[in-house]
Amino acid sequence: MNKLVIHGIYRHYKGDYYIVEDIATHSETGEELVIYRGLYNGEKFVQHHLCARPKDMFLSEIEPDKIPQGTKPQKYRFELQNIKSQAEH
Repeated sequence: MNKLVIHGIYRHYKGDYYIVEDIATHSETGEELVIYRGLYNGEKFVQHHLCARPKDMFLSEIEPDKIPQGTKPQKYRFELQNIKSQAEH
């Protein structure tokens, strides 16, 4: 099972990286939403744009045929990355 880590850095199956800021609760439905921030500049968004996605969707598995050709395959839509600190070297 995929897990959610606040302040964890995740890789989206299309290749970009995001940091999870927090979890919010939808005020009308009670659904949990993952609040996360993009760590890149893109055509649609400026660097560090803030996004929200239902927690179940954020942690869901991705269909292998949806992964763009030439990208690293992964099991989940967003996968937690193990990024070591550069200060520890």
